[in-house]
Amino acid sequence: MIIPASPLSGVVVLASVHPVSTTVDRLESLLKEKGIMIFVRIDFSGDAGRAGLQLRPEQMLIFGNPKSGTPLMQAVPTVGLDLPLKALAWEDAEGKTWLAYNDPKYIVQRHGVESNLRANLAAVIPLLERCVAQ
Repeated sequence: MIIPASPLSGVVVLASVHPVSTTVDRLESLLKEKGIMIFVRIDFSGDAGRAGLQLRPEQMLIFGNPKSGTPLMQAVPTVGLDLPLKALAWEDAEGKTWLAYNDPKYIVQRHGVESNLRANLAAVIPLLERCVAQ
């Protein structure tokens, strides 16, 4: 299920059937299978716990592929503000897991990049959708 965060935000939100850590594990595995670099995995809830604070499970994966991202940044350097790509998984108050990412169309539009370069970013969408599915 896809839930738009807001009509203009450019954020895509997917419901996941898995817990946060499993959702991010699955995404990390799928990305690595495709040769996409994992730059960092951030465990926000773990960091909060170490600071003596409470936060429901929430993790971010930052990933990318220089062969895909570099042409966009060559065309419009400000695309680097949105690259590498990020996926954020969190658990809501009802225990439901969600995964959010910036819509590639939004990134291309935001920076005025030629639409033909959208495919460089859109290739990860099936992986994002797959990691939340059964």
